[in-house]
Amino acid sequence: MSLVLALALVACKKEAKVGPAAPTAVSTGTVGPDGVRRVAIEANVEGYKPDRIGGKPGEQLMLVFTRTADGDCISQVKTPDGKLVDLPKGKPVEVAVTVPQTGEVGFACGMDMIHGAVVAEKS
Repeated sequence: MSLVLALALVACKKEAKVGPAAPTAVSTGTVGPDGVRRVAIEANVEGYKPDRIGGKPGEQLMLVFTRTADGDCISQVKTPDGKLVDLPKGKPVEVAVTVPQTGEVGFACGMDMIHGAVVAEKS
């Protein structure tokens, strides 16, 4: 009887690991008096933290990037509209973004190796 129970538990655990879980978008930040939500994003050699920012469709965001490590790749961020913005180490840099109506808009390092996204949350 205990062997059957043990096998059933093992089978359940295997079924639970049928594929990688999709990364979820994080809703963070503070809303200012102007209605714009400011989201702090750390840029380092491991990537952007957070790297997925959720928001309401059409919501105005101010992404505040702060580079905390050396590296050519993270010395710039490519905004969703394709502009390259310099990220001086240790100095916050603001990038205005509108949450898309559906799906997501991405941002990336200057070398297009590290990525992040602003994701429309479902209502």
